[in-house]
Amino acid sequence: MGTAGASTDEIAGERRQLINVAYRLLGSLAESEDAVQEAYARWYALPRNRQEAILSPGAWLTTVTGRICLDVLGSARARRERYVGAWLPDPLPDHAERDHGHATDLADQMILDESVTMAFLVVLESMTPAERVAFVLHDVFRYPFAEIARVLSRTPAACKQLAASARRRVRAARAPKTVTAGGQADAVRQVKEAWESKDIVALVDLLDPDAVMTADGGGMVGSALRPIEGGARIAQYMVAIADKAPGLELLERSVNGMPGLVAQRAGTVMTVASFAVTDGRVTRIWAVRNPEKLRPWGRDA
Repeated sequence: MGTAGASTDEIAGERRQLINVAYRLLGSLAESEDAVQEAYARWYALPRNRQEAILSPGAWLTTVTGRICLDVLGSARARRERYVGAWLPDPLPDHAERDHGHATDLADQMILDESVTMAFLVVLESMTPAERVAFVLHDVFRYPFAEIARVLSRTPAACKQLAASARRRVRAARAPKTVTAGGQADAVRQVKEAWESKDIVALVDLLDPDAVMTADGGGMVGSALRPIEGGARIAQYMVAIADKAPGLELLERSVNGMPGLVAQRAGTVMTVASFAVTDGRVTRIWAVRNPEKLRPWGRDA
């Protein structure tokens, strides 16, 4: 059956799915929106008879979005080599804890699950573009390898191998023991309290000795250009930040679907921090400070 009966609303209704796919592939809301808009532009540029010959407009749009994202991922590596400091994915606010505006409209459409946690997205960043596309489309969105093959211009068997390779990366990076959302919330709350009171001893106790903190300022605001390694060094750094920023307010907020912290000053969000917790101790902190990545958080997070 063709698309003769497919209305403009039905075609537009695919947008949420496409945004979810693109964000997991790119880690950037702005780039995701650009990719989806380009896919729609290509759809509407098709002659009517070509549109009607496409059995599934949604599958066609996903394939085109996937190809566009693949191209973006290929060029992103070179761009990120020029990026000042570490590059981190855009942090996502919870639907109930967001500013109103266009950038947030995209965040509102995001399905918050394990595949958008900062820990998961950072692992995706370690994959090759082809691995990432194969893995996200198959393991997260359950697309068959026959369809993924059309995105990657490879055989289904080759796509299956790419997904398997990506899966091994995920397993290798995954913490040996998981923590419940409640357990993570408790750990984050304790970090907040120790940070607010500038209690280095308490912070060191809450941080794993081998913890790593990565900050993304994008060269636009002050931040550590290299990851800070070791619980004691991170604790000292956090207290130094608190000393230099009087009036900084810490708020417990959902970040990419997991308990995190938002630091704001005079009502403006300055930092959004995500955490990985194992056995009650923080093992990773990802602090996004680049103002361009904080637009969905607006004011008064």
